[in-house]
Amino acid sequence: MELKGKKINFLGDSITEGAGTSCEAARFTCVLKDIAGLSEIRNYGIGGTRIARQQTVTNEKHDKNDYCGRFQSMDDDADVIVVFGGTNDYGHGDAPFGSFSDRTPDTFCGAVHYLFRGLIEKYPTKPIIVLTPLHRENDYVPNALHGKILKDYVDVIREAAEMYSLPVLDLFASFGLCPDIPAQKAAFCPDGLHPNDAGKRMLAARLKSFLETL
Repeated sequence: MELKGKKINFLGDSITEGAGTSCEAARFTCVLKDIAGLSEIRNYGIGGTRIARQQTVTNEKHDKNDYCGRFQSMDDDADVIVVFGGTNDYGHGDAPFGSFSDRTPDTFCGAVHYLFRGLIEKYPTKPIIVLTPLHRENDYVPNALHGKILKDYVDVIREAAEMYSLPVLDLFASFGLCPDIPAQKAAFCPDGLHPNDAGKRMLAARLKSFLETL
């Protein structure tokens, strides 16, 4: 794919929004714009948000802006759509995990299907790129609500993307960042979750290379 001049919509959470970076220009979306010559980036990242619908609302911004409820409001004229989420569903989402046969936003599994199918219907002729969650510190620890580890959520994202024939950049499997190793955490992800400026540059470079193969 030729990236120069393209417009990209980014649907995401705090990592997309820019948490962990020193300034707006250091967000991976902005770095990608610069190194790839994009004409425009639309950042639809909202910190704390999840793919699935939250059952208990304690924070209006975080709990009422699930991906399934907001993807339709993205601009229609994007050349490429990038979806990056799932870590908050593991970390603090309260929707049931569900089963792969679910198709509603009320379980995680159902929400992934609902989101992917909805994006294809909204952008039927455009590339829709799925990024799996990055590793985060202690992501092998089962979450309190469902007893799932982050890889369980990643596996659903991978399997659903394959079902809908959506290209997957598998950051969980091969990004090269493991925050449980102190040296890597210090270098790229000091809080154990959000990549810093160096981590975001690495992410932008990896995404650029992946998009150019499509």
